[in-house]
Amino acid sequence: MAPLDATPVLAQASAFSQSLAAAASDNEVIAEWYRKTGYEPLWTGADDAERRQAFLTAIATAADHGLPVQRYDAAALAGALRAATTEGDRGRLEVAMTRAYLAWARDLTSGAIDPARVDAGIVREIDRIDPRTLLSRLANGKAETVLARLLPHSPAYLHLMKAKIRLEAEIAAGGWGAPLAVSPLEQGMTGPAVVALRDRLIKMGYLAPTATASYDRTLQTAVQNFQISHGLVADGRAGEGTILELNIPAEGRLKSVIVALERERWMDIDRSTRHIWVNLPDFRAKIIDGGRTVFDTRVVIGKNVPDQRSPEFSDQMEHMVINPSWGVPRSIIVKEYLPLLQQNPNAVGHLQVIDGRGRVVPRGAVNFAAYSARSFPFGLRQPPSDGNALGKVKFMFPNVHNIYLHDTPSKSLFGHDVRAYSHGCIRVADPFDLAYALLALQSDAPEDEFQVHLKSGKETTVKLQKSVPVHLVYFTAYPDAKGRIGYRRDVYGRDAALFNALAEAGVALAGVQG
Repeated sequence: MAPLDATPVLAQASAFSQSLAAAASDNEVIAEWYRKTGYEPLWTGADDAERRQAFLTAIATAADHGLPVQRYDAAALAGALRAATTEGDRGRLEVAMTRAYLAWARDLTSGAIDPARVDAGIVREIDRIDPRTLLSRLANGKAETVLARLLPHSPAYLHLMKAKIRLEAEIAAGGWGAPLAVSPLEQGMTGPAVVALRDRLIKMGYLAPTATASYDRTLQTAVQNFQISHGLVADGRAGEGTILELNIPAEGRLKSVIVALERERWMDIDRSTRHIWVNLPDFRAKIIDGGRTVFDTRVVIGKNVPDQRSPEFSDQMEHMVINPSWGVPRSIIVKEYLPLLQQNPNAVGHLQVIDGRGRVVPRGAVNFAAYSARSFPFGLRQPPSDGNALGKVKFMFPNVHNIYLHDTPSKSLFGHDVRAYSHGCIRVADPFDLAYALLALQSDAPEDEFQVHLKSGKETTVKLQKSVPVHLVYFTAYPDAKGRIGYRRDVYGRDAALFNALAEAGVALAGVQG
């Protein structure tokens, strides 16, 4: 028989566990955790003050991360802690804090929204940590250490957080002023429009305070630095395109930074080793090794139409094909070429008709008019040639999206600022140099080796001895090597859609006065 003075203790324990079990009944993971631990508290026990405080301190920074503050609500939890007077209150509070912790840990390590639900072109594989693992780490580790390890590890994330806080301060102070008149300005000009340009560049941090009213060399340099940071032609002239970018308010840039923080949370990847980085809105592909850019080239990406936008994903580049043939994608065959062949069987004469075994079929043996887009049983292929759509080399990272990097005979498109013209694959301005850079790790004479295969005219596959990670990403705000944030156009509108989704989840623009 239990001592008489133990009865209140047992009653209190029962009230706590019953309240906890009821509060957790709609979440099997939380309910199971507490059942297995005998309803041992994580937050509300006599020895849990350090863990409690570490967690409340962590989630108080949610706004700095661009996360939905109300999802964790440090102020509400702190208030509930102060107001709890019964064991029933304590049981409900225990579950509320565990829910908040699991939401915080999930959002901080892998993002607050599911990107695939926002845009089908975002096909990044997001690794969500098992909530049981998160609870186990917290129960068995030092709270401050466990919570600190949830933070994204990339230097870019820290730079973006700093940019967010800085932009919020600038917005709260009134922003960058009135928009500029869209009228070209250049060196040698003077007047109110030049003064307005000067003042905006000063407020944006591209020009030291000055009283000059003329478009002098210093102002020209500031314009060039702005253009470089925004992916524009750095001619130092404030033309229409430059002024339109200058006129995007701080609030617009803040939205880009908030979305970039969310994108960083999706990307739990090692960027310290050699990899290929293709930022679609930047229209550039880079090889980055040890944090240093060792190769950089312009690219053309997919058109801004629903079925031709380049997707976002990561994979491994395994080989290159020199003098490639082009197997025309099915979608292009039935949408673009079959209608032409039905009108004229000799149309698109540079393409071979092939059967299911890859054999060439004489055009005279095919009645193109007898087939629909669904029933057409043949493929089309372009043999290696100077005019081949893939140019002289393609770089393969086999994937279900049939996306790869390749050369192109259409070189003029690389001269455009906005380069969205392909059917989805990534066209490279300097493909031979890219090939040399990739082969340099496995060949003493990469250029000679490549040229031997090229001059043969034969389709040749060259395997990379060590595969190279490839990341097709979409950042309209991203730091350079010195940590300065550069901005790009939202060419597919994906960032606008992502920000709207974040806003619906509860993310707000701090510093914006309504």
